Amino acid sequence: MPKKAKPIPEGFHSLTPHLVVKGASQAIEFYQKAFGAQENSRNMGPDGKSIMHADLTIGDSHLFIVDEFPAWNSLGPQAIGGTPVSIHIYVDDVDKVFNQAVAAGAQVKMPLTDMFWGDRFGKLTDPFGHEWTVATHIEDVSPEEMMKRAQGAFKEWDSSENPSNRQ
Repeated sequence: MPKKAKPIPEGFHSLTPHLVVKGASQAIEFYQKAFGAQENSRNMGPDGKSIMHADLTIGDSHLFIVDEFPAWNSLGPQAIGGTPVSIHIYVDDVDKVFNQAVAAGAQVKMPLTDMFWGDRFGKLTDPFGHEWTVATHIEDVSPEEMMKRAQGAFKEWDSSENPSNRQ
């Protein structure tokens, strides 16, 4: 009798992002350059060109990649006009990784900033339309202090830039 499989495979966490991209091979190269991804496996489609499934590791987490397959309604963010999802990655040196990602082709959506919740944090869009937030935790902040800092940060926000306040 075969050994019973673990419900969550060894080395995986409960959540694993699974990204659909137009150009999965190029995306894998980008994630390797930008975030130090390691490729664990790659399964090619019947045409020998498209990727049916790739498994990468970034830090201690897995990331699955698949090519777009429009016939199966499997489309990446570029095909649907963007994404409401952001992938968050904690790293030891956010300045290094952020700049590395930009050098690899990511676009800056929000520059690195020391945030009120205790992270040095920035936002990028990769060349395939996926949004990434990158951070290093730099300070443990109590809930009370975080609320105080949040109120101060929101007061500094220029409400004239908020589209909902425009008439």
